[in-house]
Amino acid sequence: MNALASTLKPLLTKAALARLALGWGAFAALIAAGPALHGHLPGPALALLLAGIVAVILVCAFGVVHEAEHLAKRLGDPYGTLVLTLSIVLIEVVLIAAVLLGPGQHTTIARDSVMAVSMIILNLVVGASLLVGGLKHGGMAHNRTGTSAYLGLLILLSALAFGLPGLIGTDGAYTPAQEIPVIAITVLLYGFFLWRQMGAQADDFREVDPRLAAQEQGHDGARTPFAVTFREHRGEILGRLALLVATVLPIVLLSHDMAALLDDGLARLGAPVALSGVLIALIVFLPESITSIRAALAGEIQRVSNLCHGALVSTVGLTIPAVLVISLLTGQHVVFAETPANLLLLGVSLLLSVATFGGKKVTAMHGAAHLALFGIYALVLFA
Repeated sequence: MNALASTLKPLLTKAALARLALGWGAFAALIAAGPALHGHLPGPALALLLAGIVAVILVCAFGVVHEAEHLAKRLGDPYGTLVLTLSIVLIEVVLIAAVLLGPGQHTTIARDSVMAVSMIILNLVVGASLLVGGLKHGGMAHNRTGTSAYLGLLILLSALAFGLPGLIGTDGAYTPAQEIPVIAITVLLYGFFLWRQMGAQADDFREVDPRLAAQEQGHDGARTPFAVTFREHRGEILGRLALLVATVLPIVLLSHDMAALLDDGLARLGAPVALSGVLIALIVFLPESITSIRAALAGEIQRVSNLCHGALVSTVGLTIPAVLVISLLTGQHVVFAETPANLLLLGVSLLLSVATFGGKKVTAMHGAAHLALFGIYALVLFA
C-alpha cells in the first residue's frame, strides 16, 4: 500500500486533480441538468453553455497530452503513441456502439463519424503538423516502411468501409452474408498489424533522425526492450495510463452530450447537419491533434505519423467490425457506403498521403496541400 501511494503521489499533482474534478464535475452537471437542456434554450444561453463545455474540454485535453508525452518518453515509440491512440479510439468506438444500441434510427452514424475523423486526421491534423514542422525544421525524414504500412492498411480498410458496400451491398449496407467475412478479414488484419507493430517490426515505426533515435537508446547504444522498461517502471506506467484514460473519458462524454446542443445551434444558423459530426470529431481527437503538432515542432515526424495514421487505422479497423457485429445481432440496417463527392475526397486524401510520405522527407509544402484539401472538404460540407 505504501509503495502504491509513493508511486501515485508524484502523478496526482494539484493540476491533475483539478483537471479531473473539472472534467467529471462538468459531466455530472450536464447529467443533472439533462431535462432542462432538452428544452429550447435562448440563443445567448446556448452559446454560453457550448463555450463552457469547450473550455472544460480544452483544459482536460492538455492534461491528456501531458500524460501521453510522459508515457511516450518512458516507453518510446511505437508503444507510447499507441497508448494515447487506443485510449481515444476505443472510447470513440464505444460511443458509436452506444448510439446504435440506443433509441432511434442512426443508420449512418458510423459512416459519418469515421469519414469526419478520416478527413480531419489525413488533412487537417497532418497538414497543420507538416506545415509548422516544415517551417521550423525544413525537410524532415520519416520511416517510410512504417508509414507505407499505415497507408496500405488505410487504402484497403477505407475501400471495405466506404466503397464496397455501395457496389455489392443493399441500399449502401452489407448483407448479413457479406458482413461475416468482412468482420473476419478486418479483425484478423488489424490484429496482425498490431502484433507486428509491437513485435518484430517495431523499428519500422521509430524515428530515423539519428538525434531523435539516440534518445530512445541506452548508454550502450541499444534500445531498452519494452518488457524491461515495463518491469522497471510498472507502477508509473500503469498509474499514468489510468490517469490518461480518466482524463480522456470526460472529453468524450462531454462531446457526446453536447451533440444535441450543437445540432440545435447549427439548425438555428442553417448550417449543414453533417457539420455537427465534424465538430465533435475535432473535439474528441483534440488531445491527439495537440500532441501531433507538438511532436512536429520537435521534429519528431515519425511520431506524427504514428499518432495520425495509427489513430485512423485503429478507428477504421475497430469501428467496422464493432458496428457490423451490432448490425448482425440487432438486425439494424447500417449504411457505410459514402456519397460520390466524399468518396472522391477520401480517395484524393489517400493518394495525396501516399505522394507526401513516399519521398525521403516531408516539407511545409506538403502540409499546405493537405490543408487546402481539408478546405475543399469544408466547401463540400456546405454545398
